[in-house]
Amino acid sequence: MKANVGGIDKFLRIVVGMALILWAILGGPAWAWLGVLPLATGVFNFCGLYGWLGINTRKES
Repeated sequence: MKANVGGIDKFLRIVVGMALILWAILGGPAWAWLGVLPLATGVFNFCGLYGWLGINTRKES
């Protein structure tokens, strides 16, 4: 797995993921647990769909 998520993309994935999970915990709809997906892709810097589509938002150093 080569890292392909970075910068603002990573930040937004983590924030949105945590917000959706918090919403689910506080009684939101069950689908809000899907926030685990953007959170995981942000934390692990890898998105399978990005890899498949050839997208890379991570700056190579």
